[in-house]
Amino acid sequence: MAIIHRAQLNPSKNDLLRAWVPTQPWLGSVDCSTLERVDAYRFDDPDGEVGIETHLLRTADGRILQVPLTYRGAPLAGADAALIATMDHSVLGKRWVYDACCDPVYVTALATAILTGGTGVELVFADSGDHIPVTAHVVGSGTAGAPVPAVESVTCSTVGTDTIISAGDLELTVVRVIDADRVSGSATLTGTWPGQTTPALLVTVA
Repeated sequence: MAIIHRAQLNPSKNDLLRAWVPTQPWLGSVDCSTLERVDAYRFDDPDGEVGIETHLLRTADGRILQVPLTYRGAPLAGADAALIATMDHSVLGKRWVYDACCDPVYVTALATAILTGGTGVELVFADSGDHIPVTAHVVGSGTAGAPVPAVESVTCSTVGTDTIISAGDLELTVVRVIDADRVSGSATLTGTWPGQTTPALLVTVA
């Protein structure tokens, strides 16, 4: 499960995303003059150090963007190019926010979910233990207990509106601009959220 703090953030996640997303090469011709948060889903860092959250945003022309972020309590060595911003968190202090596609912790969590048939995690408030309703549901196509290659280094590239992640024996394709009709024969992560009841392709693994 992911532990959520009731906190003030400066800048807010929405402000951070609205500043960063329009500069990204994977947008293609998408009109992101406005961005509206639709939903989000999370994976868990087994070590409890890195927050992993994927945002789903609606653009001005009605497309859905997928924007994974990681939140860290210290800089990630060698990942300056993937740093989006720093954020002041009223409970946890200064946080370094990264494009998660370039973060080995995210890549490991994502590959594990896909290859082992995993899902997004439950959300729980740190101060009360109350569960937070989850409305974005993701699931991997694999089977429990399947092997997951180790992730030691990560490189990212852009192909059209996808981000290609190379990590040792793994190659993952993160769909940045969701196409509800897109299909793949590879190992996949698919998801649903309010307004998207048919599972949409989010990530593939080759």
